Amino acid sequence: MAIKDWHEDDRPRERLLKFGAAHLSDAEILAIFLRTGTQSQSAIELARHLIDQFGSLAELLAAPQKTVLACHGIGPAKYAQILASLEMGTRYLDSKLKTGQALGRSQVVKDYISTQLRGEHREVFAVLCLDNALNLLNFEILFTGGISSCSVCIKHVLRHALSHAASQLIIAHNHPHTDAKPSAADNLLTYELKKACDLLDISLVDHIIVGRNDTLSYAESNLIPFG
Repeated sequence: MAIKDWHEDDRPRERLLKFGAAHLSDAEILAIFLRTGTQSQSAIELARHLIDQFGSLAELLAAPQKTVLACHGIGPAKYAQILASLEMGTRYLDSKLKTGQALGRSQVVKDYISTQLRGEHREVFAVLCLDNALNLLNFEILFTGGISSCSVCIKHVLRHALSHAASQLIIAHNHPHTDAKPSAADNLLTYELKKACDLLDISLVDHIIVGRNDTLSYAESNLIPFG
């Protein structure tokens, strides 16, 4: 049955307008951007199939163009709509931060960093420079590594922070092919960087790890050296 023939309360667009986007599943949100399905699938069935095939909505959005376009029911137009939805979310968060919204809530931080790092297929290390009010001064990927590791120079991180007159820092990196569980190396780097920041009277606010399907905040999880 086509979505247009469903009861109004079951249609994704009508449910979004009536209840809000937070009440929709990943498949329902994706179906709104896809707009149409195939001869054998409705848009929401196609969306569910894509999410199942890739493992999650995040992995679908981060997948290479050729891989997505090879899926039955996805042509250039639908793929462009998917990319546009991702870019819209990124620009929305960027505009909120540029107009003065402080990074004072862990969820805002995680959302922003996830949009920046989710599409990276190699491990990268990024730094967010903040002022005393936790307003974003600069976001930059400082180091790029391989599939599962990335070397970080603490001295370079500190020089970067000082060059932007940052009084507070948030560091972040990704695990492109695993979950966000921190490794022993992640813990050691966080501890050493926290000590180095303290010497320069710079506050290390958090360390965010963006995993394949999840995001972890050291501060929110009360992990050392924040616990």
